[in-house]
Amino acid sequence: MQFNNNHIKNNLNLLGIIGHPIKHSYSPLMHNLSFEINNLEYIYLPFDVPISELKNAIKGVTALGMTGLNVTVPHKERILPFLHDVSEEASVIGAVNTIHNDNGTLRGYNTDVHGVSVSLEKYKERLSDAEVTVIGAGGGARSVLYSLIRNFRVRRINIVNRTIEKAESLKEYFNAKMHFEKIKTYELTPPDLIEIFSRSTLIVNATAIGMSPDIDDSPTEIPESFNENQIVFDLVYNPIGTKFLSLAQSRGAETVNGLTMLVEQGAKSFEIWTGTEMPKEQILSALKSSIEQE
Repeated sequence: MQFNNNHIKNNLNLLGIIGHPIKHSYSPLMHNLSFEINNLEYIYLPFDVPISELKNAIKGVTALGMTGLNVTVPHKERILPFLHDVSEEASVIGAVNTIHNDNGTLRGYNTDVHGVSVSLEKYKERLSDAEVTVIGAGGGARSVLYSLIRNFRVRRINIVNRTIEKAESLKEYFNAKMHFEKIKTYELTPPDLIEIFSRSTLIVNATAIGMSPDIDDSPTEIPESFNENQIVFDLVYNPIGTKFLSLAQSRGAETVNGLTMLVEQGAKSFEIWTGTEMPKEQILSALKSSIEQE
């Protein structure tokens, strides 16, 4: 069998995403379609990189002359020592999700912050001086906390997590890094949190609870957690309409799904690498179709 490579250009700029596992990622679809629409000579590939091979993988970025990478679980925090320069938000958060190879200088960014900020932008006035609750204490929660403190000037943040020790650690981290002391921590035991949830102007699910295939799960299944005066934001994007958001909608809350954040953080990475804007509306539509067809 003869391989026909006439459609592959020799001068393509190579990009990719590293994680472990990686097969679930929608980033290749998002970026390759964007390159095609914008007629850009780039290609974006997924690379499954175990933790033990992370250092070698980063060496490969410069050795192969790659334009850059996206970084996902479990490498976002571990990758920092291998970079030459890290942006302010990535440094404060302690996590990088985008690398740009700038003529041999590897620069790290956290575009998740941009994704959070754009997703909540229209609620900026309502969130100023508000009490908010963030469910989770991982990398997603870090980006949410940074954005809420830096860009929305919230008054108080409740961190809710299954493991209270991780929530406490995150509280202390942001006390030290951003000098924000109005943080309280709670264990994720929903019946005990109805009052905390119900008085929050914003509730954010920054965990994987409710993600496909576990679509019947939700951080809280108590309808009284929500009300018509709230904004409820779920970082999970598959399914687009999670049980968490459905419950909130049933109580009259305004909801924001994770698909907007996925596209916005990807668009920021795209801009860093190519200097051009991602065709976001077309990408949003394509991703929505792909997720709904699964």
